[in-house]
Order: sequence, then structure tokens, then C-alpha cells
Amino acid sequence: MSTVVEIQDAIQKLSPKEKSTLTVWLESQETPVMSASEEAALLARLDKAAQELDAGKGIPVEQVRGMVGKWATK
Repeated sequence: MSTVVEIQDAIQKLSPKEKSTLTVWLESQETPVMSASEEAALLARLDKAAQELDAGKGIPVEQVRGMVGKWATK
């Protein structure tokens, strides 16, 4: 099996469970989008943001939506 078409044909013949297993394996072969330290830093920032929101701090979502357009043009 050497062409993408042959591989696609073979995949179509797999059972749903086999396709699921193949999907998991294929995803494990991808290079992570962020490193473990980057992921940990992101999770820490998200935890902090959640705590601030729980404490009543933050910006209303309507205000954030209005700011997104400005951010996109920078």
C-alpha cells in the first residue's frame, strides 16, 4: 500500500472500532502544537482567569466582542 488512494480505500473497509483506533494512533503521531511547559503556563493562566471571574473581576463579554475587531487588525 503506497498511495493515499489505496490507504483511503483500506480505511473505508475498517470497522468503526478499527477506525477509532487508527484515529487515535494518527493523532499520536502529530507534533504537539505547544510544549508541555507552554501547556502548563496556559492552564495556569486559565485557572487565574477563572478565579478572577469567580471573584467578580473581568470584562463583560459584550465589551470583549467589541474589542476583537481591533485586535484582529493589529
